[in-house]
Amino acid sequence: MIGIDRRTMGARHSSPGRSVNVTASAALFALTGTAHAIDTTPSPQAPATSSEAPSNSVDSRITELTQEVEDLKRLVHELQAQLPKQTPAPAAAPAVAPATATRGTSVPMDTGVTAATPPVTPTKQAADFLRGLTINALLDTYFEYNTNSPIGRVNSLRAYDVSSNSFSLSQADVVLEDAPDLSAGRRFGARIDLQFGQATAATQGNPANELRPALYRNVYQAYGTYVIPVGKGLTVDFGKWASSLGIEGNYTKDQLNYSRSFWFDYLPFYHAGVRAKYTVNDELAVNLWITNGTEQTEAFNNYKDQMLGVVLTPTPAITWTINHYQGQEHPDVIYIQNPTPTQQKLPSQQGTAILPIQNPPDGKLQISDTYVSWQATKALVLAAEADYVLERLYSYSTPQRVEGGALYAGYQISPRYAFAVRTEYLADIGGLFSGTTQYLKEGTITFDYRPMDGFLLRGEFRRDASNQHYFLSSTLGVLQSAQPTIGFGAVWWFGQK
Repeated sequence: MIGIDRRTMGARHSSPGRSVNVTASAALFALTGTAHAIDTTPSPQAPATSSEAPSNSVDSRITELTQEVEDLKRLVHELQAQLPKQTPAPAAAPAVAPATATRGTSVPMDTGVTAATPPVTPTKQAADFLRGLTINALLDTYFEYNTNSPIGRVNSLRAYDVSSNSFSLSQADVVLEDAPDLSAGRRFGARIDLQFGQATAATQGNPANELRPALYRNVYQAYGTYVIPVGKGLTVDFGKWASSLGIEGNYTKDQLNYSRSFWFDYLPFYHAGVRAKYTVNDELAVNLWITNGTEQTEAFNNYKDQMLGVVLTPTPAITWTINHYQGQEHPDVIYIQNPTPTQQKLPSQQGTAILPIQNPPDGKLQISDTYVSWQATKALVLAAEADYVLERLYSYSTPQRVEGGALYAGYQISPRYAFAVRTEYLADIGGLFSGTTQYLKEGTITFDYRPMDGFLLRGEFRRDASNQHYFLSSTLGVLQSAQPTIGFGAVWWFGQK
């Protein structure tokens, strides 16, 4: 993580305690010199011939000097006692100055006069936003071999490991985040995830969903956050975020397996809109989304999708998520990137012609999604997911549906070694996922080796199977009913995420 430099500038300020000690020392020195001068000057009243008068005079002066020293000590003690009341704490000035200097504002010269401490202002709070900023990076690479030797080295129905017999860059990411910090009095925050590589083409900017896909392709997430002071805090995000429909996520280091499931590939990758989360107590949280649609950074119709979900945590070891999503995923316009002379008279947005669709489809999409994870022991984690998806082209159309689920188990053998297994079933009734009505199954076993923190090596064997001949082979037009692959992945990450 890269944070803001908080080096102090204490060299510019003298220590008040040290000034008092120097003053006291000077006074003692001056007093001693005075006493010495008095002691060495003959008294005009003392007869030179008297033997007892000088002795009495010296004794008297020693007594007076002793009393003056005691008075001076008492004065020094009084000054030291008054010091905290008259002088600000030595650390106060350096605590403010470095942050102000780092943000590019000027630091006034030390004039020796203590200025009043200014009150905390909204401008200062906004500048303090940078103090919690984290910058993180991730690199995800792999090599995979498909025993079918498919034409074009294409792995069918894979989200990220899309290439066979090829050294591949799955994704390179940069994540910037400054989350809200209520303990510091900061209710706002933001996060930006930039993504590059094969995964970007697989999950971002699909022309079937995005009107202008290239515009947002490398922005995986970008949203701002504000915690509204309601109850325990209502967290509201506005922007684009990764979908939490389905148990699997984008970053490989946080998953049990290297490859992603059929369900990750089918369910939405991201949404754009506004979402809110309210934590009722330690056992219940509620989520509400209003979005442009599934994988729509820009809306392509006037309908706004909604998602209502709850997260249950009955024990610290169990987390159960239940979601229901409703949307309308049919566009009412077509964006034309290279319009003909006739089409140039159409309405346009930033140079892109917009062609309305006559009688656009209005059928709804329904997604019921639930998943649960259980940390059974310190080393063993178990998880399960179940999904049911129903969609109509028009409101009166016969629905198409996808249903099924997945099971997971992961075991941490040691801090460096682990393995995980996954099995899943997806019934693609009507071809919503694959374009063909078929029943898909998949089994995966993954082995982990972490030689050090921030570096992960994974070996994986996976076999996809269908009741149809669907998967590519080495011969054009000849399809296989199974797709076995053997893969190796290497993942690096830097930062605290």
